[in-house]
Amino acid sequence: MFGMRGHVDPRELAAVFVGGALGTVARASLAVLAAPAPGHWPWPTFTVNIVGAFLLGYFTTRLLERLPVSSYRRPLLGTGLCGGLTTFSTMQVETITMLEHGHWGLAAGYTAASIGAGLLAVAIATGMVRRVRVTR
Repeated sequence: MFGMRGHVDPRELAAVFVGGALGTVARASLAVLAAPAPGHWPWPTFTVNIVGAFLLGYFTTRLLERLPVSSYRRPLLGTGLCGGLTTFSTMQVETITMLEHGHWGLAAGYTAASIGAGLLAVAIATGMVRRVRVTR
C-alpha cells in the first residue's frame, strides 16, 4: 500500500476497499441467513472461514506463481476479498459463547475443525493451482 517514500497508493487502497466490501457483504449475508445458537455448530462462520482459506490459497499461489505481477490483484483478492469474507474474531466470540454455556466439546471441536479444515483448504487450493500445466 505504501510506495516510495511512504506514500499511499490510492488505487491499491481502493482495491483493498472494494475487495473488503465484497467479502464483508458476502459474509454478512450468510450470517443473517443462519445465526447459530450457542449449543449448535456455527455453520455460517465455519463456511466463510474455510471458503476464505481456500480462496486465499488459490489466489496467493496463482498470483505469485502463475500470473504477471500486478499491484492491485493481491490487495483486491487477498487482503480485501478474503480479509472481508473471513472472520477469526467471530469464530473466537462463538467459541467463548460455547464455553460460557458449558459446551466444552463443541468449542474444542469447532476450534480444531476450523484450523484443520482451513489448513487443508489452503493446501488443496495451492495443489490445484500448481497441478495445472503452464503453457508459454
